[in-house]
Amino acid sequence: MSKTERNLYDAFAGEAKASLRLLGYAEKADQEDYPAVAKLFRAIAKAEQIHAIKHLRQLKIVASTEENLEAAFESENTVSENVYPAMIAQAEEDGNKAAVMGFSHARDAEEVHAKLYKKVIGHMVAEEEPTYNVCKVCGYVVDGEPPDKCPVCNAPAKAFVEVE
Repeated sequence: MSKTERNLYDAFAGEAKASLRLLGYAEKADQEDYPAVAKLFRAIAKAEQIHAIKHLRQLKIVASTEENLEAAFESENTVSENVYPAMIAQAEEDGNKAAVMGFSHARDAEEVHAKLYKKVIGHMVAEEEPTYNVCKVCGYVVDGEPPDKCPVCNAPAKAFVEVE
């Protein structure tokens, strides 16, 4: 890998992290009733997202939809089966119950994400437009209407948001 490719990877990671961090800041600004600040954070988060996607394209990581689905499926499986279990074990060893819960929720949601990647192929074949709802508490995604309670974190149906 060339130094420029390494720099593109590093730039992608930095831009992606900045985008998400700024969305977190925007959420907090909204909660504290600073709508103008929240709007600025969201605008700059969008700009950082644009930068990150440009870097991905330069790295040729974005492939055909079929290849992207397979890569996304493999990534979700790796994270849920290998990465999060190690993180959960470390958090348990450290006695950090909040981290154990957060990592466990993420692991369980990632398993569902992998299944959804496989299921979307059926929607494509049937030329259906699925409806996805995401739990704002743990990241669980449901294909269709949200359940009365999230199966991962037990949040009520009102904790789900529909993805456009």
